[in-house]
Amino acid sequence: MSIAFYDAAAVAARLDYRGCIAAVRAAMAALSSAGTAQPLRQIIPLGEGRAFATMPGGLDGPLGFGAKLISVFAEPGEPGRSRHQGLVVAFDPVSGAVVCAADAETVTAIRTACATAAATDALARPDARTLAIFGTGLQAEHHLRAMPLVRSFERIILWGRDAAKATALAARLELELDLPIAPTSDGEAAASAADVICTVTGSPTPVIEGAWVRPGTHVNLVGSSHLGPVEADVALVAAARYIADYRPGALAQGAELAAARAAGLVGDDHVVAEIGEVFAALKPGRRNAAEITLYKSLGHVVQDLAAARYLHQRGPGEAGA
Repeated sequence: MSIAFYDAAAVAARLDYRGCIAAVRAAMAALSSAGTAQPLRQIIPLGEGRAFATMPGGLDGPLGFGAKLISVFAEPGEPGRSRHQGLVVAFDPVSGAVVCAADAETVTAIRTACATAAATDALARPDARTLAIFGTGLQAEHHLRAMPLVRSFERIILWGRDAAKATALAARLELELDLPIAPTSDGEAAASAADVICTVTGSPTPVIEGAWVRPGTHVNLVGSSHLGPVEADVALVAAARYIADYRPGALAQGAELAAARAAGLVGDDHVVAEIGEVFAALKPGRRNAAEITLYKSLGHVVQDLAAARYLHQRGPGEAGA
């Protein structure tokens, strides 16, 4: 059996942001419309700063089924940063054969940013013009590339605790994107100026507070993918219209929601919709211009499978853009 394999360089070249946004959007709509129970990710601790995770799943249809297998290891000397190394393996829904395998780290980096962009397109105000990114790692870089594809941002603010890293990333991406990017270490100023906020940090404690966020803002909480680390305080969670990528995942593994529940501010019904339900017009997203909307991204394997199948289906020589 011949299995196509896409290493990190091939994924980066073939998995373009616009195409991935569309693929992820369709996959999440299919996930929510199917009503098929999906297993939650399984995380096996391997010691301090190390874990192994498995994410199986699939849908009846052309997306097929498969799994992501990754190690999550902290980067030495980089507090709060980790690498997600492994494979995404996609299977054919008709024959059951393996379709392809792809480098999971690069797929994850791109599809996560594209999922955020798709959610932002559905939930942010049409006139959103200021974007604030909280974080200076790999996900910050990919979000800076993906987000301007869904809104005409005129101003981008990049927050980081390390001013030197924020300044360096802002300077590099400003040239690439031809957009003004202002680095800052003032979280309150960044959040209060933004129409759209993305948190992509490894912080164990909140980097944004509800008191900083203006009415009408859309917030994407992306950095925390398991119980424990929280990127937003309970006040923001309670004040926002909370939309999950996958409801069972958010209820079981959404750290910010768990903290707000523990504080007695919200219940399970605070998860008003899955983003796929919004995409499929099964439930409303933003209901008015003053509402604070919140998208919680934990990540779902159908996003990885959609990205892998999309890059596999692109014709030879089609480079990403």
